[in-house]
Amino acid sequence: MISFSIKPLALVLVAACLPLAVADPALDDVIESYEAFELKYSPSALARSEGRLPDAWPDVSPENQAVWLADLEAMKAELDEVDTADLTEDEAINRDILDAILTGDITLAGFDDSRLPFTGDSGFHTSILFQISNTRIADAEGARATIRRIEAIPEYLSAHVENMKRGIETGFVAYTDPLETVIAALETLDADAVKESGLYAPFESLPKQISEDERASIEAEAKAAIKSALEAFEAVETFLKDEYRPAAREQAGIVDLPKAQEYYKAVVAYHTTLPEMTPEMVHELGKSEVARIRSEMDEIIQETGFEGSFAEFLEFLRTDPQFYASTPEELMAVAARFAKDLDFQMPRYFGHLPRLPYGVEPVPASIAPGYTTGRYVQGDLTEGRAGQYWVNTHALDQRPLYELPSLTAHEAVPGHHQQIAVAQELENVPGFRQDYYATAFGEGWGLYSETLAGEMGLYKTPYERFGKLSYEMWRACRLVADTGLHWYGWSREEAEACFLENSALAPHNIKTEVTRYIGWPGQAVAYKIGELKIKELRALAEDELGEDFDIRAFHDVVLEKGALPLKLLEARVRNWIAETAAGQASE
Repeated sequence: MISFSIKPLALVLVAACLPLAVADPALDDVIESYEAFELKYSPSALARSEGRLPDAWPDVSPENQAVWLADLEAMKAELDEVDTADLTEDEAINRDILDAILTGDITLAGFDDSRLPFTGDSGFHTSILFQISNTRIADAEGARATIRRIEAIPEYLSAHVENMKRGIETGFVAYTDPLETVIAALETLDADAVKESGLYAPFESLPKQISEDERASIEAEAKAAIKSALEAFEAVETFLKDEYRPAAREQAGIVDLPKAQEYYKAVVAYHTTLPEMTPEMVHELGKSEVARIRSEMDEIIQETGFEGSFAEFLEFLRTDPQFYASTPEELMAVAARFAKDLDFQMPRYFGHLPRLPYGVEPVPASIAPGYTTGRYVQGDLTEGRAGQYWVNTHALDQRPLYELPSLTAHEAVPGHHQQIAVAQELENVPGFRQDYYATAFGEGWGLYSETLAGEMGLYKTPYERFGKLSYEMWRACRLVADTGLHWYGWSREEAEACFLENSALAPHNIKTEVTRYIGWPGQAVAYKIGELKIKELRALAEDELGEDFDIRAFHDVVLEKGALPLKLLEARVRNWIAETAAGQASE
């Protein structure tokens, strides 16, 4: 899974309205309008374009959301008028991805989900901490900009609180469990512990060229700004406990939200990039995948010689000390070794490897208790930040070593780091192409990478192969649980049952994961759907090309244009197969 803050649609608003209409729009005109739109509405995008650090946060007021939505709709109307007959492949991809972005944002904006700006392990609160803590200060000007941004945190938080109050008034509120996860994260922040907060991280190593006097001034201003920001976080915590908690929903899924069915259909379409994929179809696919994977699990259990039931084997895996690290350092060392083993194999399976390296880091302690098992945090070569494969070292008895190979393959390489770093290197494309993230493509690739790691020889023991299947079962159960919660009205216990009965996932992980699905409807179903599409396309290529099939070329053609909606990915691969077959036939 990729690390990114939840981004309610209102987060990219400003008060101005762009004059977007043109008489005879061409694709370049619409792209130019969209790039101007991003600069106008996102302080971070504007700062990047000007080669400086951001000093502000987006305006998240509903008034600005209305303006922002009107501009999106105007651009969508322009894009619909573009003649697609003579577009090159890259131009067609630009057009189709921009259409997917605009359509998705417009559709979800209709549900005003800025009223619920958190999922549990992600949200407005983690976004602020993540962005500031990952800021790299290069000079005094950058330090002052970062201070101004920290000084703006209280107002930004207040705006989110106003949106959540609107959610209380309209019945668009969170279920208790994701809310409690957010509250627990906020409780770790202490206004009297300024230097221990992630907000102080950018000022820990100021550039040497800053004079001693200016350094002292910057540090003093930063500490004062951070203290005020932390006090504002404490005010949000109080609001959530005193006002929001009593209004939280008792139903785990969203079936009792306003326009619940329409909303869930929309988020499933958004994350799968397949509008025709219904919740019923997702649910049935999940059940069939659970049955298939369970059969493969039974075969591995027989291979180990274990004498006992399936449930007893799971209990053995969950409790035997041989499968668990005794220290965080041991867990990190094993993860790092798996990462290097995969690095060694990468040239055999990919023709293009990105320049950006990655490292293996623990999940920050402040968010680890309620956080997922692992995550990829993208880097930026121009900013001097490597990618990061995060490993959760909290609750070591819930972090089995036999799952680490799959986790590493998914989050690092050949998974998210390879996929995202390649997209970041795209040249001569609009900026949105480098940043675009289609959930089914990205997470489907991550899950496909877990299988590819087996071809790379990563799984050395039956337990590691069972761990791989357990992770695959995890994603299959997501299809069942997510639709169960949000379409069929299941309880948390019903959603947890699939994972408890069919996977070796630790109970703590299952609870945190189901909390995530409760708070983030639709996202979890994209993994399996994307993976199955990539596997289907690979099987097609192998069948059509036979001995001429080149695994390195196949992987490159899947990734070389960045993230794509699944239908666009399928069209590209089918064209590549046809061109490759034609080329071989002519030789």
